[in-house]
Amino acid sequence: MTMTDTDRQTATPAMTLYGKMLTFSRLQLHTNDLSLIDAQLATTLSNKTSNIPVIIDSSVEQDLPALVEFLWSWGLQPIGAVTGILEEQARTQRLAIFPADGKRIERILPVKKPITQPAADSSAQANDTPNNSASNTADALTTDSQASSASAATDSESWLPAEHITSMIYDQMLRSGQSLNHVGGDLILTNSINSGAEAITDNSLHVYGRAQGRLVAGATGDKDARIFCQVFNPSLVSVAGTYCLRDNIPQDIIDKSVQVRFVEGEGLVFTVMDGA
Repeated sequence: MTMTDTDRQTATPAMTLYGKMLTFSRLQLHTNDLSLIDAQLATTLSNKTSNIPVIIDSSVEQDLPALVEFLWSWGLQPIGAVTGILEEQARTQRLAIFPADGKRIERILPVKKPITQPAADSSAQANDTPNNSASNTADALTTDSQASSASAATDSESWLPAEHITSMIYDQMLRSGQSLNHVGGDLILTNSINSGAEAITDNSLHVYGRAQGRLVAGATGDKDARIFCQVFNPSLVSVAGTYCLRDNIPQDIIDKSVQVRFVEGEGLVFTVMDGA
């Protein structure tokens, strides 16, 4: 049987858009004097080959094109700017626009109920049952780059404003290699999260099983977001962009019922819930 070009296009999508949690450094600037910035970078960075992606957050006006060139000369890679006084220049430069601390990005979602089968990498799909491997994943479309997620939306779908979007309940186990993303409400998992999986939401995250893997709440900067786990044992936990790796999590709370929240000036606060 010969496969036509049309058949190939139908069988293999031209692109795949998916969500993945990434960590960026935020460069806060309080002067537009490049000589002063240069002097401080000289004491901060040991070389000019770090290739660190940075988000520019400035409290003063900047000549953004000149600043971008300057940062590249130091081996830094500016990928965007925080909303505010640099936003117009950033759009002109085709740089990403990120929300300020504690602000959420405005977003829209399809009216239809979100598909709750999580994305999986190729190795995870090979090990899953036929039912799992046959499922297609559509992540919710957002404008967020720090903890972004996307959906394969069709032209026929209508859209709702963010205030009408509700929470999502996921009943299956989240396996290693799978990523579950939800935007616009709490993400509630009634089963467990295996090591190597990740659950990401811009609101609060609830896990009523054993929570391993990567747990992310407040992915677009909501400092009121929280994480609630029945059995807490993650490899990484993050609220509003502040994260903690497994080695730094207090050992006395592992495998207990735990609440995680962000407190200004303190960072992440872990609390064992009553009855744990």
